Amino acid sequence: MSSSNVTVNGVYCGDGGGADTYFGLRVASVFIIMATSAVGALFPVLTRRTQWLNAIVPTSVFQTAKYFGSGVIIATAFIHLLSPAMAELGSPCLAPAWQNYPYALGISLVSIFAIFIVELVAFRWGTAKLAKLGLRHDPHGHNIGAQGAHAAHGPEGIVGGEAISSGGAEKFVDDESEKDTRTKSSRDVEAQPSSTLSVSDSALAQIIGVAILEFGVLLHSIFIGMTLAVDPSFKILFVVIVFHQMFEGLGIGSRLAFMQLPSHYTYVPILGACLYAITTPIGIATGLGIRTTYNPNSATASIVSGVLDAFSSGILIYTGLVELMAHEFVFNREMIEGSNRKLAWALGCMVLGAGLMALLGRWA
Repeated sequence: MSSSNVTVNGVYCGDGGGADTYFGLRVASVFIIMATSAVGALFPVLTRRTQWLNAIVPTSVFQTAKYFGSGVIIATAFIHLLSPAMAELGSPCLAPAWQNYPYALGISLVSIFAIFIVELVAFRWGTAKLAKLGLRHDPHGHNIGAQGAHAAHGPEGIVGGEAISSGGAEKFVDDESEKDTRTKSSRDVEAQPSSTLSVSDSALAQIIGVAILEFGVLLHSIFIGMTLAVDPSFKILFVVIVFHQMFEGLGIGSRLAFMQLPSHYTYVPILGACLYAITTPIGIATGLGIRTTYNPNSATASIVSGVLDAFSSGILIYTGLVELMAHEFVFNREMIEGSNRKLAWALGCMVLGAGLMALLGRWA
């Protein structure tokens, strides 16, 4: 049952009802959360590309942020997107038909398969395109060493057994006796337009991959901001969201910082980090502007928020488990053949990120 002015099972389902308490602090939260979000997302990006910061900050800090961020993204998918989507689409404010099926889980499942099919078709198209140019690539980055996780986001041109990476990844040669000859051959290929096309395709694939990840996070951030603007339990929610946005920003920022792009795409990581930083503040400002008419528990708000959260959860589940977890560990030769200590440290960082983000789900 749905009504514009009714309370169902103690839940107010009408329009409006936004809290007016702490209005000054709610306005200040726009700028505070923008700053904390920017710190989390821009720190890895700027540190990687700023010479003096890169010299000061150890490489291990970047790696820690990367694996920690992967855990954050996975926990966000389940705890901060899928669980709220189930609650929103199971709200008593909705018509009884919404209670007859787990729509949130169904939408998330559709999202997972949609992203999988889109990526599969894109890789098949890219592989066929490169094959016509006499190049081939391994879309999953098998046997590419430490760069395996990045190879998953773009094609690696392989000529005569030698990998030609768009981001300066290590080369490998099947036959050492022919190394000099094949190195010369690869240099000739790099000077040709076909190799440039391979690099451009790889960059585009990375950008699309990160854009899909950000799309799922940004939709979530808008509704977080709108809820914060009108929620009566503002103080607790505000503190939790500050940490939430910073941790999530580290996850996004670490993905952006490790992108391997040609010089004319170097603005993409900064643009992605800035978009993340302003999205939740935009949601807060919007919520403050419509607080007299916006109620997160209303039927319309619950349906819109629930559907988008469920769809976003599918995006992050697929990205987190396949593109991040699998490619950084299972398909990464550095992890398979590396020391147990390094593997345990990387896993620990990922579990810590997931654990802290899951803990924040207790309050938001």
